[in-house]
Amino acid sequence: MKDAIRHLDSRFATLRALSHAQRPPKGWIRAIRDALGMTTAQYAKRLGVSQPRIVELEKSEQGGSVTLNTLQRAAEALGCRLVYVLVPERPLAEVVTKRAAEIAERQSRAIEQTMRLEDQAVDDNQAARALREQAIEDLLKRPARLWDDE
Repeated sequence: MKDAIRHLDSRFATLRALSHAQRPPKGWIRAIRDALGMTTAQYAKRLGVSQPRIVELEKSEQGGSVTLNTLQRAAEALGCRLVYVLVPERPLAEVVTKRAAEIAERQSRAIEQTMRLEDQAVDDNQAARALREQAIEDLLKRPARLWDDE
């Protein structure tokens, strides 16, 4: 699992810069079509649709309702490649480790409270930290447990 996360994180590192690219105000299709000097009629012919359909297509992209399949075909007709990717805001390893630490902390507090109630409190902060670190390590071995409801 750790290797899969590391592999994805390394791939996302190169894409993170692209994730901040803003879509042109009228959409990528319109921007590229205009840059190529292609009319809606010419583009419609390349795509095999009517000219009014191109206007609808560009509006649907601008509004965010275009489907991936349609976007794929539109890109190909412009000599482009559609790249579809979800780029995590933070590295996946960081997300998983943070989540494990939160759960371990919550579990640790519950155990410490029970031990205090039973007058078995552990005063050693180092021992408590070691237990939390072990809990994090155990949680990371089976990350599916991290996403159960609290």
